[in-house]
Amino acid sequence: MGRGDSEYFPADSPWHLRDGVPIGDATLDAASSSAASGCAGAVPVATVAPLPTARDCLVRIRGLSFSHGSRKIFDRVDLDLPRGAVTAVMGPSGTGKTTLLRLISGQLRPDAGTIEVDGEPVQSLGRAALYNLRRRMGMLFQSGALLTDLNVFDNVAYPLREHTDLNPALVRKLVLLKLEAVGLRGARDLMPSELSGGMARRVALARAIALDPMMILYDEPFTGQDPISMGVLVTLIRQLNDASHLTSIVVSHDVRETASIADFIYVIAGGRVMAQGTPVAITAERSAWVRQFMDGLPNGPVHFHYPAPALAADLLTRGLG
Repeated sequence: MGRGDSEYFPADSPWHLRDGVPIGDATLDAASSSAASGCAGAVPVATVAPLPTARDCLVRIRGLSFSHGSRKIFDRVDLDLPRGAVTAVMGPSGTGKTTLLRLISGQLRPDAGTIEVDGEPVQSLGRAALYNLRRRMGMLFQSGALLTDLNVFDNVAYPLREHTDLNPALVRKLVLLKLEAVGLRGARDLMPSELSGGMARRVALARAIALDPMMILYDEPFTGQDPISMGVLVTLIRQLNDASHLTSIVVSHDVRETASIADFIYVIAGGRVMAQGTPVAITAERSAWVRQFMDGLPNGPVHFHYPAPALAADLLTRGLG
């Protein structure tokens, strides 16, 4: 990454907030997370390794069903996302990974089933309660979603100004510390149009941690990144999770990068969980479907062609479309 860990996370930096209030110096632990995967009471749908009894879940999903029109996205899915860990949700494009994040954050309501975040039933919360819960979540959007008319500093300061009553001097210090954490304090005066794709994604990450959330949702964080930028993001996600004692949910189809930092992996497709386990367990799984996805094989259960009538019959059919 070109910087030591101490430069990203200075040991004397008071950059943590809880509910918008500074809590003083943070002891940034460089040790990697030893969070066990899975949660007590888990009911696995499909598994390659048993879920160990471990610390409590931050997110607990039971019987989740959701459809877009006639298309079933999730069909009675159970998921347990342990507190303090990096949990990866992987699968081919179009399998509902981003939809899952929207369901967890209450942007969508399930057709059936329950979603609990820190004990709160998301699907049943009223507007005010849901708003308060979302303040405790950070979101790294797939596109970065920076506000194009604001510079880097003001993009990161935006949630602090909107959701806290902190004085401008303290906001400035917190913003600079967040930007330092992602290596971009020197870029604070740049506009989004002046940033590379990797820099824009890191600014978005600094904004996502501005209110010191309990959990960060990452929507395809590695898409469109060059190898160096991807390596920086991979390291930052792991370091931020461990140093700030976060819970991270990473949805991605970038297998190698995601598996390298995940404590636990769910592989989803066709509305259900195809496999779940630690990265080691998923690597050892011999299911043809899992191996095709994890190894990027062109031939297997997932077909290249979208379902269609026989080509010969289609060619002989009269019509313009």
